[in-house]
Amino acid sequence: MIQIIPAIDIIEGKCVRLTQGDFAQKKEYNAHPLDIAKSFEDAGLTRLHLVDLDGARQKKVVNYKVLDAIASHTKLQIDFGGGIQSDADVQVAFDYGAAQITGGSVAVNNPELFESWLNQYGGDKIILGADAKKEKIAIHGWKEVTEVWVYDFIADYLQKGVKYVISTDVAKDGLLQGPSFVLYGNIDYKFPEIKLIASGGISSMADIEQLHEMGIYGVIVGKAIYEGRIKLPELTKFMLSVR
Repeated sequence: MIQIIPAIDIIEGKCVRLTQGDFAQKKEYNAHPLDIAKSFEDAGLTRLHLVDLDGARQKKVVNYKVLDAIASHTKLQIDFGGGIQSDADVQVAFDYGAAQITGGSVAVNNPELFESWLNQYGGDKIILGADAKKEKIAIHGWKEVTEVWVYDFIADYLQKGVKYVISTDVAKDGLLQGPSFVLYGNIDYKFPEIKLIASGGISSMADIEQLHEMGIYGVIVGKAIYEGRIKLPELTKFMLSVR
């Protein structure tokens, strides 16, 4: 059964969504992320993808109070990302209630540090962020596209103990035009042992159903929920139907 993981992106403590990672294309949805998180839990969802966009910009964890509030008042399993660049950031995330953390830019720029987290916490708690544009890894809020091929990137970290990978096709994110089925299909085919979480571009229940049929482990849904393209009762019904 595919894991449906709603997303909450935070700027200045509020729930927002960006388009293709562009801070100039910001839309605020709710001043109280905890209310959003509770609505997800009430719908029967059990996980949450929480992104500290201020942290991503400042290269350190900023919105830990939002993490703390959601972790303290819901039972959601939270994976937390955005700005995790140091041992101290990882410690803050886990101290304030994250079940998992996601590292992307740091895995490119400081592989020794990221590998040390894998060794210390294990592959069940450290998720590799493998965001890509035209199959090349994109970092720092997707402002920089590297020359690293996404498949080489994943293969390297698979050898180092990674079990979970979140991959976003930057070109698709926030556009509500459907996800990159080709990219996710390729990753899943090349690395069947990886628990791949597809992110970016989800626009309808049909997209989720197709990813489920492809055997993808999980899917992150953000803007489609906030824009009303996907209703929470639809997600509840789908989860019951595929159990």
